[in-house]
Amino acid sequence: MIHDVLVQPLRKIVDARGRVMHMMKSTDPHFEKFGEIYFSTAYPGIIKGWHVHSLMTINYAVVKGTIQLVLYDQRPDSSTRGEVQEIIMGDHNYVLVRVPPGVVNGFRVIGTEEAIVANCASIPHDPTEIVRIDPFSPEIPYQWKAPHG
Repeated sequence: MIHDVLVQPLRKIVDARGRVMHMMKSTDPHFEKFGEIYFSTAYPGIIKGWHVHSLMTINYAVVKGTIQLVLYDQRPDSSTRGEVQEIIMGDHNYVLVRVPPGVVNGFRVIGTEEAIVANCASIPHDPTEIVRIDPFSPEIPYQWKAPHG
């Protein structure tokens, strides 16, 4: 587990009418502050990444579909510098993942349906505090590949 990354199980309330899917409340102990919330969609097999924020804390939850979230700790003073962490999240593992600034992240949609990923970010989007890295860059010690069955 990468230092300061949080994987928090989330609550779903299901009844005959549908579902309520909790994500975050201002009273949650892991709540930092609110900057903006947005939804990102991606199709099966699509990779979105790599990117790293210098200021923003990301809080991801997948409300439809399934993704493979991959994190890489490149923070110079981190006790887990150089570590990679993979998290499968979505309908079967409904969790919130908090990604602190300085941790590189990207995700790939797995399964057969479009995924909808919610991000409750600690600050509004600012293109000057994000760095984008090619998903196949050798500077990240991870290779996107199909799962084996």
